[in-house]
Amino acid sequence: MKIAVSTDERTHLVDVLLEELEKRGHKITYFGPATGESADWPDVTRQAAQCVTDGTADEGIVLCWTGTGASIAANKVPGVRAALCHDSETAKGARIWNHANVLALSLRATSEALLKEILDAWFETPFSNDDWNLNQIEKIRGMEK
Repeated sequence: MKIAVSTDERTHLVDVLLEELEKRGHKITYFGPATGESADWPDVTRQAAQCVTDGTADEGIVLCWTGTGASIAANKVPGVRAALCHDSETAKGARIWNHANVLALSLRATSEALLKEILDAWFETPFSNDDWNLNQIEKIRGMEK
């Protein structure tokens, strides 16, 4: 799978994330600064989110200090359904019920162990395809117009 990753600050967690994604066989497009530098989170988040909507990435993972700003910015891009996930159950629910295609994470609150649990849930959980849930997703799509 092709994954667009963005962050405004290159921390140890970002390095762990990139290594983990590579280990899982994903191809990564990275938007963000080098270690010790910073970038504006709306800018790098928009780049990653647009990769998801234009098809150059299958999914995205966006990070900022709390994860909130990155999730807000990503959700401004039509076609993105970004979910801020602080645990694996939230990631699982975001996939099942929200068909989330962008995972937002907190640089501050996400430990390495939690990161791996969230990624496991994210990649192992398929979108729900029951009629009720598909109707909910269509209603969300309709809000973009």
